[in-house]
Amino acid sequence: MELIYKIFIADGALNTFAKGIGVTLEISLVALLGGTLLGAVLCYFRMGKNSFMRIFSVAYIALVRGCPVLMLLMLLFYGLLADSSLSPLTVAFLAFTLHTAAHVAELLRSAILATDYGQVEAARTLGFSKIQAFRLVTLPQMMQIARPVYQSTIVNLIQWTSVVGYVTITDLTRVIYNTASRTMQPMITIIGGMIIYIAMSYCVYGVFALLEWREKKEVQE
Repeated sequence: MELIYKIFIADGALNTFAKGIGVTLEISLVALLGGTLLGAVLCYFRMGKNSFMRIFSVAYIALVRGCPVLMLLMLLFYGLLADSSLSPLTVAFLAFTLHTAAHVAELLRSAILATDYGQVEAARTLGFSKIQAFRLVTLPQMMQIARPVYQSTIVNLIQWTSVVGYVTITDLTRVIYNTASRTMQPMITIIGGMIIYIAMSYCVYGVFALLEWREKKEVQE
């Protein structure tokens, strides 16, 4: 216990770990919000009638999903945006948003295709507009279908951020690496870091489980 105290708490270590966790969560949250919005737009164009935007969306999703996020991050930081005044954190926001958007776009498209289109046709027959049919019929089904994959995407996103140390950002993984080097206790430090990442992942699972429980409770009432 004394060794754990010295590694993770003493001499400002706790504050350092807290800052690293904060950076990891900040990048994850920004990328999740931006990636979800951009992913929804890409999904709309991917399933739309505009040939040019459909081809662009298909190409974007295929290229970005097939590219490791580290390569995309390094391409932006050391290549395309190397001469810009953007901070490393801003470049990380952009890279992870673009990467997340490709995955979200595909999971939304898959969820929409898995919905019962016959119910949409029935709603249209009853006089619902396209927007009303989507909001009242397709969207609820789509959210139920997409939820497990979206949950996994969030957990994966938190794990993906572990590569930002390559562009001089001190996130949780970088803090773990620096602490292991400083204390000469790599095993304990790495295991502690893994526990922190697992805890963040299960916080995500907990939030989704709570949402599902509330929905079931509302239905029962």
